[in-house]
Amino acid sequence: MQKFSAQIKKSGKTIALVPTMGYLHEGHISLVRIAQKVCDATIVSIFVNPAQFGPSEDLNSYPRDLEKDCALLKKEGVETIFTPTPKELYPAGYQTYVNALHLSEHLCGISRPALFKGVTTVLTKLFNIVSPNKAVFGKKDFQQFVIVCQMIKDLNFNIEIIGAPIVREADGLAMSSRNAYLKKNQRKPALSLYKALKQSEQLVKKGEKRAETIIGAALKLINSFDETLIDYISICNLETFEEVKIIDCPVLMALAVKVGKTRLIDNIILSP
Repeated sequence: MQKFSAQIKKSGKTIALVPTMGYLHEGHISLVRIAQKVCDATIVSIFVNPAQFGPSEDLNSYPRDLEKDCALLKKEGVETIFTPTPKELYPAGYQTYVNALHLSEHLCGISRPALFKGVTTVLTKLFNIVSPNKAVFGKKDFQQFVIVCQMIKDLNFNIEIIGAPIVREADGLAMSSRNAYLKKNQRKPALSLYKALKQSEQLVKKGEKRAETIIGAALKLINSFDETLIDYISICNLETFEEVKIIDCPVLMALAVKVGKTRLIDNIILSP
């Protein structure tokens, strides 16, 4: 991969990387299409990263279908797919990790303490191997997007990070590989995340500025559905993820909810 990327760059072409864990859906494909517009060559990595899963999380059951993924990418005109193995990226004796200290202490980092240390480590490795000019990330994982931007700045990577909007199903559910876990009767409870965000948006439009009131209304809505267990609902600063009490500038509303055994995340920008 390193030699191949070097040859592409030597020919004067630019490279865009789309890092994924596979089991691709239209959300991933939207990232691919952006990558194809901004660079000459698009490389998609597919790697289920063991470093970002905790001991009791779904590493072994995480959905995988490499054959289908390759077919989807071929249809989009992607010529290069990078599929390293865990033993290649984390060989025996591996001991070096990258960690964004403060940004990872909020939101998903509280209930999933291994997540962002694993994400920043594997991305550092992928960036060093592929050496892209640009990399494209979806903003459904908004915390991840901000952390990656911070890492690029802190570690002096000469890479432009592009953030892409959330892609949703027709009913509003944010596209995610983990949606495959949902049973038929869990679809409506899963939609409670999006409904809570849209409800919050309307409350802010009507003049509500108290975060506590908006979060309370979201809690009530989500808890009215069966099989929902709220991990967090947060209204916070867009750059630091610190909680805000009064919405007097654009803020992030982010939430994580378990529907049955499936953990879903979603977010929206609330602007007064």
